[in-house]
Formats: sequence, structure tokens, C-alpha cells
Amino acid sequence: MAQYFEVHPDNPQPRLLKQAVALLAKGGVLAVPTDSSYALVCHLDDKAAVDSLRRIRGVDEKHHLTLLCRDLRELAAYARVDNAQFRLLKAATPGAYTFILEASKDVPRRVSHPSRKTIGLRVPDHTVLQALLELHGAPLLATTLIPQDETEPMNDPLQIRAHYERSLSAIVDAGACALEPTTIIDLTDSEPQIIRHGGGDVARLGL
Repeated sequence: MAQYFEVHPDNPQPRLLKQAVALLAKGGVLAVPTDSSYALVCHLDDKAAVDSLRRIRGVDEKHHLTLLCRDLRELAAYARVDNAQFRLLKAATPGAYTFILEASKDVPRRVSHPSRKTIGLRVPDHTVLQALLELHGAPLLATTLIPQDETEPMNDPLQIRAHYERSLSAIVDAGACALEPTTIIDLTDSEPQIIRHGGGDVARLGL
């Protein structure tokens, strides 16, 4: 049965977030708020947890997972980034953007795209998630919380609880999210390619 943590959206209680982080350390999969929608997250280096996350989400190893990072210093440790890419990332973070980048050797092979060796990375602009990442002390592996065989993400923590309380370790309830997907930008080619328009304004990046 999933634990349910009701946290303040602007001043989340550290005591509750520490309990959530402890569950991540034990291999748990959590539902957490982001600046786009709720997401499923787990420990990056726990193979069993990653397998559970994929099973709950209903996706295979070809589905791009995303690393949620606290800042660009963390992001650069997991992706190969040149100067032009870094300037673009700096202009976009934190924010509702996901960047597809060439994965570095520090990314476990099982979580990068199997054929392209790429990884999705983002620095979310959400107070609760940033506090959780800070307490965790490392990036979290994530995927948008979309029920299997559906196309829209979930945004209501109580509905998430009713749907997933037997399969998740915990739900972090910070209220409803914006319910708009991130803008996805592929930086693996010579020119940035916009894969999906979402919450991140591409005009802000000059694209």
C-alpha cells in the first residue's frame, strides 16, 4: 500500500520528504509533482526499481526515460554537451523542457535509449521536486505518469492514489500540476530539433 505524503506546495515539510527519499533508497517507485504533470520516479542505479517503473508505466526499454536533475552541473555529468548546447540549456533551465542528449558513460546502459545511446534530461522548475532532489542528492529517473493504454497524464493526486496505491511505494501530493507536457528538444543533431511543443516556450530559446 502506497504511503501518502501531503506536502505544502511552496514550503514542503522536510520530514515528509525525507521519508519519501528513504523509500527511494529502498528501491521504491514514487509519484511526484513536476512543473508539467505528475511523474513516476525511482533511483537511477537500482535495476529492479527501473524495471518496476517501466512495468507500472507499461513501457519497454525503447521508451525514453528522463533524468531529473537539480541543476546544469548535475546534468552535464550524464550527457555530452558542447558550448552551444550548454548555452541553450542555460537559457532553458529550470523549466518545462526535456532535452535529448548523447548519454555519457556515467549513464547506465539499461536506462539510455538502446539503439541511439541517448538520454532525456531536464531541470524542473517545481519547489517540491527540487527539494526532493536536494534531499536525495542525485538525479532521479522519471517518466510521465500516464496510465497504460491512455494518452493523457494524471494530475489529481487523489486519483493517482486510487489508481496506483497497490503498485507504488508512495505518492507525494503537492496539489494539481499544470497538466501540460514538457517541450522536447533533440540536441543530438547539428541543429536543435523540436520533437514536441509543450510548456516550455521555444521563443525564449530563439528556436
